[in-house]
Amino acid sequence: MTYTLEDYLLTLHIGDGWFAWSDINNKVYANLIVQDKISNGVNENNAPLLRDNPHSKPSESACTAGVAALQAAYDGDEWKIARRTEYPRIGDQLDSLYHDILNNKLDKTGTWFTAITDAKNTTTFGEILLDGTDGSSTNAGDKVLLG
Repeated sequence: MTYTLEDYLLTLHIGDGWFAWSDINNKVYANLIVQDKISNGVNENNAPLLRDNPHSKPSESACTAGVAALQAAYDGDEWKIARRTEYPRIGDQLDSLYHDILNNKLDKTGTWFTAITDAKNTTTFGEILLDGTDGSSTNAGDKVLLG
């Protein structure tokens, strides 16, 4: 996903239609318009009520930095997003657990454990080696993937 100026602007003031574009097909800073009036609900006849827009146009540098921050946050979580598609569906995971319980396979050889391990191994951001001294591993040298 690539974040845009519009994505950033929508995070600033949610839901009141405070901005628009002079050219709807070219959503760049030069075409950003701050509306004079914004919605303030509707009256008893369902006619829109308007109020003065309290928001001002952010600087171009603030917008550029805001878009960059959104993108950096997203890119930092890219491995998590990729991993979501690797996991089996929840219903399939529950079915695997059920069958593993029936077959006394609630260990590292069970179908659920191996499927989850495959998903984690496919998309990881780092790894550590456990020495077994902290109680987190019963086998010294077990490799555990972070995340």
